[in-house]
Amino acid sequence: MRLCINIDHIATLRQARLEKEPDPVFAASICELAGADGIVCHLREDRRHMVDRDVYILKDTVQTKLDLEMAATDEMVKIACEIKPYMVTLVPEKRQELTTEGGLDLTAAEFRLTPAIEKLKDIGIKTSLFIEPNPDNVDQSLEFGADMIEIHTGKYARLTEPSEVLAELERIRQTASIAKELGIGVNAGHGLNYHNITAIANMQDIDEVSIGHSVIARAVFTGLDTAVKDMLNIIRRIRQ
Repeated sequence: MRLCINIDHIATLRQARLEKEPDPVFAASICELAGADGIVCHLREDRRHMVDRDVYILKDTVQTKLDLEMAATDEMVKIACEIKPYMVTLVPEKRQELTTEGGLDLTAAEFRLTPAIEKLKDIGIKTSLFIEPNPDNVDQSLEFGADMIEIHTGKYARLTEPSEVLAELERIRQTASIAKELGIGVNAGHGLNYHNITAIANMQDIDEVSIGHSVIARAVFTGLDTAVKDMLNIIRRIRQ
């Protein structure tokens, strides 16, 4: 299982004072040196954390792979086509949300997703769709031409009732299993931390996890290098 680190919250801290530090570009280098398999960043329409400068420099400096999260808007597709990251993850986006609240409504967004995917793939950018754990969403993602999916684990992360947790984990497992059968890459992310990652890491059909907030939060106390290595150690003990 690969571990990609979302560095948005480094930029959030910088933007809180509109200063030059901490620099998410520098943070990305630390994450890679600590063993991360990739860097994730979300360029939002309101530029609340990552800004254009960040993603352009990250494309030139990231040595592993850069996953650009974005909405399927004309503006963002144009930027992605200029930057040419390794991959793009298309996500829903609302101005008022604190963070991404759920997976894409694929049926409602088809008119935007299909042309966006076509444009990105035409220039060699791999595409992923951020979806709720539901097998039907895998079929639709395949129909739209996505190379992979990212399963939203936010609901799982918030649940506390054991029976509900197990039911959500089963939905995640089934979605990942069907995706692998259909030949689509399987990523997962949102709300994952040093405790709840265990159940996800035990799912052999999930190729990669994207984790940001919990790693950056731990880094405040341990340093970013140690925080990344701590997460890697948990995953590697399970997926050796």
